[in-house]
Amino acid sequence: MSMAAGFDTGRVYSAQVLAGNEDSRAPEAPVQIEQSLFEFIQRFRMGNDYIYRDRLRANLLAKQFVIDVQLEHVQLWSNALAQAFRETPGEMLPLFEAAARRSANAILYPISTKGEVRGVTPDVQVTLRSGANLIGMRDLHSDSIAHLVRLPGIVVGASTFSSRATHLSLMCRDCKTVKTMPIVGGFGGFTLPRYCEANRISGDKCSTDPYVILHDKCKFVDTQTIKLQEAPDMVPVGELPRHMLLSADRALCGRVVPGARIIATGVYSTFNSNKGARGAGAVSLRTPYLRVLGLEIDAEGAAGRGVARMFSAAEEDEFNRMSRTPDLYEKISASIAPSIFGNKDIKKSVACLLFGGSKKVLPDGMRLRGDINVLLLGDPGTAKSQLLKFVEKVAPIAVYTSGKGSSAAGLTASVQRDVNSREFYLEGGAMVLADGGVVCIDEFDKMRDEDRVAIHEAMEQQTISIAKAGITTILNSRTSVLAAANPVFGRYDDMKSPGENIDFQTTILSRFDMIYIVKDEHDEARDRTIARHVMNIHMNKPTNQGDADANAAAQGEIDIEDLKRYVSYAKTRCAPRLSPEASEKLSSHYVSLRKQVAQVERDNNERSSIPITVRQLEAIIRTSESLAKMTLNTTVKEEHVDEAIRLFKLSTMNAVQAGNVDGMTRGELQEEVNKLDRDIRRRLPIGWSTSAAKLRGEFVESQGYTQHALDRALWILEKRDVIRFSNQRKTVTRTGV
Repeated sequence: MSMAAGFDTGRVYSAQVLAGNEDSRAPEAPVQIEQSLFEFIQRFRMGNDYIYRDRLRANLLAKQFVIDVQLEHVQLWSNALAQAFRETPGEMLPLFEAAARRSANAILYPISTKGEVRGVTPDVQVTLRSGANLIGMRDLHSDSIAHLVRLPGIVVGASTFSSRATHLSLMCRDCKTVKTMPIVGGFGGFTLPRYCEANRISGDKCSTDPYVILHDKCKFVDTQTIKLQEAPDMVPVGELPRHMLLSADRALCGRVVPGARIIATGVYSTFNSNKGARGAGAVSLRTPYLRVLGLEIDAEGAAGRGVARMFSAAEEDEFNRMSRTPDLYEKISASIAPSIFGNKDIKKSVACLLFGGSKKVLPDGMRLRGDINVLLLGDPGTAKSQLLKFVEKVAPIAVYTSGKGSSAAGLTASVQRDVNSREFYLEGGAMVLADGGVVCIDEFDKMRDEDRVAIHEAMEQQTISIAKAGITTILNSRTSVLAAANPVFGRYDDMKSPGENIDFQTTILSRFDMIYIVKDEHDEARDRTIARHVMNIHMNKPTNQGDADANAAAQGEIDIEDLKRYVSYAKTRCAPRLSPEASEKLSSHYVSLRKQVAQVERDNNERSSIPITVRQLEAIIRTSESLAKMTLNTTVKEEHVDEAIRLFKLSTMNAVQAGNVDGMTRGELQEEVNKLDRDIRRRLPIGWSTSAAKLRGEFVESQGYTQHALDRALWILEKRDVIRFSNQRKTVTRTGV
């Protein structure tokens, strides 16, 4: 072997004299590995492009001393190198960075003939990308330590930057000798040498622990601690989500914010934690963390769920073919919670909620939301929660929460204190974590009022502004809200106005695009079909042949996974806009809706508890956009607007007029009931009896009262113990005053 001074001054490289086996490219010594990596950066090419050499040059010109390497490319260059990267990334990276630094030196200061002094290149950071399989936090065990792993998850906290020393400059107190010591990255600690090395050579005696650190001569790099939580759908039921500490340095710092979904590639390492009394002094007990070598950040927030943002050409063709199927809208709505019978229009609205409208940013910087919010208000046992659970499964990103178990901080954001640095930082809540998806809130009526107020801003402005503990900031929460609630008395009371049944303030109701009142109607034929449907589900049988609709629905279903992919594809690729005809139709329709509401308010002599405002006009626009998006149309046509108006009338307008019975307004009915109340008391003295049929004949047929009013009046009198029914409700007896 002949030794020759290498390209960089001050370093010695070996060159082989005897011709070895060139093809094997099997790296053994660190020097050879580094040479192989140097050649990889300089000579690896795809087609005519020298990818990494050009990438490094571009980054250096932009004063970014970093190079992003795809592990699959290293695999193509040399299998042994890629294998070494996977198994001992801690040893390989310093070599790769040294090779990258050499390449940078060669690029910046090509060999000059005039013998000028060359500049010194700063360290170049190598970040890794890999297409390896994702590993869940629960699958990380002791055999993964010091190996390369890829972890998906949601960032829940990111600390402020701190500076970590890479080279410490130490000076001996006694003999003033200065020495430099390199330090390994990550959370690992560092202990100073106990004895001075200079005195060992000279023979003088320096005291024990002589070294002091010269801080201004040390080399530092930025470092940041990130707290990663596993994605909610990877958590088994009944367990808390796991957390993992990530340590990022240099160019990887400041890349993520809380709420971002990321895939982190890094070395699974351990450090000695001094936290907690138990096992604090134990040398062998160590806490795991991840030393990040590469971050893949998902802009829309669909990673971490295993839903790739990039769609293959085959998938795109399939989605385009799917968008052209006739009755796609019907098929999608039939695929939503197929095990729940009926409720077709509610399912259609939920389909609109999944796809969402188009976000708009106006020239003056104002944002208009594209997400649709739906409120299901109704009797118990109408499968509201089941629908919410289904949406949580099918939406690409979803968070399910129950009203009683959610506080304002849990929904928006809370301020935590960092254990080590004692600094405050923000931890995002449900609305922040579901950014770009759906929040399902069950038992919406059981929430405390002060907690419900917290989501006002998130539902309309789609931001959460916070001023707590000296932190003032604004977080994004671009989410749709699907809420389920019960009326005030547990069941919907037809005799009371919507305002008395719905215990919500107008402020929150106006933020819902569609409000459905789901009543549990007593109807024998319907009850039979529902009973049969439920039986078939419990017996795992397909629906009967006689039930043609259900059978067709069972066949024409779209698979949950396909639907999930299709929803994320439509959301990323399509943002429909209104056509002139559609907008004309909408504006004239909005005016007539306002007239209708004004009429209802005049009739009932009170303000409607469900307002129809400009927000509701925007709601119809959003719904028609989402209907166009389902078929990947870029313009909203008139038929989309017609369907959106139909859904709106069925939901919110229906709820506004819910007080009208038998074509009468509630005010008129109340008047009639009051008159009947007086007349019946006059007709029946205390202790007298008469038949119910006789009363009906006198009041309904002779005096022209409506049957509904008579029933209502008798019911009220019975509740007040004024009359009593006997003989199977045929006889009426006056018992009280």
